[in-house]
Amino acid sequence: MSVEDSTAARDDQEGPHPTQALDDTVHQRVRLGVLTIASEADRVEFGFLKKQLAVTDGNLSRHLKVLEEAGMISTEKGYAGRRPRTWITLTREGAQALDTELRALRALVLRLESPRPVSGPRDG
Repeated sequence: MSVEDSTAARDDQEGPHPTQALDDTVHQRVRLGVLTIASEADRVEFGFLKKQLAVTDGNLSRHLKVLEEAGMISTEKGYAGRRPRTWITLTREGAQALDTELRALRALVLRLESPRPVSGPRDG
């Protein structure tokens, strides 16, 4: 059985491939990092995210803008003493998007870890 035949047989039984459920907005490394870190706290400070994700101010700002425009996070600007700060909070939509992404990744891992059908002799 070829890889194509094996995959087609699995798809007939299991539905769409798990990668179809991945969201490009969420799946990008920095944005996925922002969402996961923000899910662990009530709110997270910009500088903490920058350090944890090893990105520049500009790079993080751009990713935050994408997530905010998608309704996945909200930002709050203020001060800690005299220093300006930006805090990021995960929205309900962001939590749902993260949950959907994690379910798709789990399905993909399960698919790859499940026993594969035994194939017959190869044509060739």
